[in-house]
Amino acid sequence: MTGTTAEPGLTAAPGAPAPGRIRLTQYAHGGGCACKIPPGELEAVVAGLVRRPEADGSADGSPSPLGELVVGLDDGDDAAVVRIEGGRAVVATADFFTPVVDDPYDWGRIAATNALSDVYAVGGEPLVAVNLLGWPRERLPMDLAKEVLRGGLDVARAAGCHVAGGHSVDDPEPKYGMAVTGLADPERLLRIDAGRAGLPLSLTKPLGVGVLNTRHKATGEVFPQAVAAMTTLNRDASRAALAAGARCATDVTGFGLLGHLYKLARASGVTAVVDAAAVPYLEGAREAVRDGHVSGGTRRNLAWVEPHLDAGSLAEEDVLLLADAQTSGGLLVAGEVPGAPVVGELVPFDGTALRLR
Repeated sequence: MTGTTAEPGLTAAPGAPAPGRIRLTQYAHGGGCACKIPPGELEAVVAGLVRRPEADGSADGSPSPLGELVVGLDDGDDAAVVRIEGGRAVVATADFFTPVVDDPYDWGRIAATNALSDVYAVGGEPLVAVNLLGWPRERLPMDLAKEVLRGGLDVARAAGCHVAGGHSVDDPEPKYGMAVTGLADPERLLRIDAGRAGLPLSLTKPLGVGVLNTRHKATGEVFPQAVAAMTTLNRDASRAALAAGARCATDVTGFGLLGHLYKLARASGVTAVVDAAAVPYLEGAREAVRDGHVSGGTRRNLAWVEPHLDAGSLAEEDVLLLADAQTSGGLLVAGEVPGAPVVGELVPFDGTALRLR
């Protein structure tokens, strides 16, 4: 179903608009991953909450019976990873956001794809997910919420991931996502601190969904190319990266390419160089920027990385697109991934974390 065409059986709470006239994006102050807390503010909040080395063991120094926390809060990786017995690791993550498109089924698919992506981004495979739903039940029909959940379920099934219930709250704004648990090989993880000078940078999805989603929210115009990108699982890209021997990656979401690449370069102690002309974009992305459809999240991303960025002579339009807040973006991999364009490289740290050319 869509958010602009009435469907049989849809019911609204008293005083709620009829389903055929509902635009979900108008019920949220932001949209998708662009509504994240700004990266600088978030880092200030979690400062001091990183793990202590002694926390991985018991009081007498013996290994913790809970397993070793291999990946935690230290560098802001995409998911937590705990090594368990049998040469395996458990991957845990959660992700949810406000509507990024008006169609409830598509929003559900996008949100689920985005949540599963964090497992793929560390080299894992999703095993089971639980839904996270916030819904303004007196303002929006519950049948629309059902469509959101159906979209999430269909994506999880396509990924081979169970969906086992979840949690819902009555919320002033609609929100949806998933908490996902997966499995990984602890010796073959993708981490953001494993980048090394000399490695190329591959990007597995084009950029531009942020500005297209912002245009959609403002005008109601639908962009199938953006929906297709946001509902493409990063499963194949993750498997291909591991098969190629990659050990460093992140997914490109709310902090934009520049924000996530800055975190990777900082954690790895290198400088990341981006060949701006090699970065792929969705059709219509440049036009959306030129017409002013740039989210506040994108501008906050750019403000955060600017002290660590040498943009050279690149035009503002190009820099904004590189900082564009993505929702359910692709993987950024330190290494070559078959079929993915190489968009830059990692070089020895030269005093600047990010350099554009």
